Amino acid sequence: MPFPYPDTLARSGHWSFRLSFRSVTAGTIFRTGDVDEARREIGARFYANSMDVIEGQERPFAARFETVVLGPLVVGDLQCGADVRMRFGELGAYHVNVPLSGRLELRQGSGRGATATPERGTVLDPAGKVVVERWTGDCRVVAVKVETAALRRRLEELLGRAPRRRLVLAPTLDLARGAGRDWAALVRRMAHEAADPAGLAQHPLVARPVQDALLTGLLLATGHPHRDELAEPVRTLRPAPVKRVMDAVRERPEHPFTTTELAELARVSVRRLQESFRAHVGTTPMGYVRDVRLARVRDELRAAESGGGLTVSEVAWRWGFTHLGRFAARYRERFGETPSQTLHAPPSGRP
Repeated sequence: MPFPYPDTLARSGHWSFRLSFRSVTAGTIFRTGDVDEARREIGARFYANSMDVIEGQERPFAARFETVVLGPLVVGDLQCGADVRMRFGELGAYHVNVPLSGRLELRQGSGRGATATPERGTVLDPAGKVVVERWTGDCRVVAVKVETAALRRRLEELLGRAPRRRLVLAPTLDLARGAGRDWAALVRRMAHEAADPAGLAQHPLVARPVQDALLTGLLLATGHPHRDELAEPVRTLRPAPVKRVMDAVRERPEHPFTTTELAELARVSVRRLQESFRAHVGTTPMGYVRDVRLARVRDELRAAESGGGLTVSEVAWRWGFTHLGRFAARYRERFGETPSQTLHAPPSGRP
């Protein structure tokens, strides 16, 4: 069943609500028989697009879109009623298609085509133009948009270090069994709860853990180079002093931390903190600070618009790098290219 908005609201045709605390929820019900209106609605909730009804069919176009925002995720229960074709540019976010019926035939970039069905979902990368060759009229799909930076940061939190390369997820997701099936069910359940303005999911103390669980679940359900590492139980044994420092650094990576200050936050001696970080993180406390900052710089450079006037030095200073020469050398050592190359690379060519 669709997200359970009240019947009186569903009959209104177009309803939305907004809360000032963005990370909790925002929801919309939208129905239309006009293709241009449907295209604009998907553009407003997900991505800019073009949409055409495929000729030679008897089913009328009758779109029904129900969307809800769960912090860094947008979840939509979408159906068009008639077969349509769509084109998108760079998505700029990870995207998962979970069909409940029918099928989606699509391709991204120069890759091979894929078909999403109730047994197998598709996972799209932030980079690479997307073409939906056919979204069948009987296809009802739960579409999940995931902010790139949020998923990367969640991976960083789970690993205890900043990943060296861009996170690339496997293009398919098994919806018939295991973690993929359970994650899809969790997404639908959480969207269900968040659609109730009076529900517990609205509360900030509940919303953040739920959002973290959805991001973690996606990382555990999909294939990627860090998947096996996330499954290692040793990750749960990281000492509390180390975790306190890691949480503080991720919260404010631009802060001018010192080893002494980090030890005070950890409530242990400097020597004890150094030893614990080497044993459980594989680097020093200040090395961890540097790694987190470099990852933040890379995220900002990759997200910058071409010709927007942003400079490498501006970003480096913002994240606490005061010596640009050393910063550039460490950046190249870490990512295999200069900061300028990251900034000026076209979206599809960014590593």
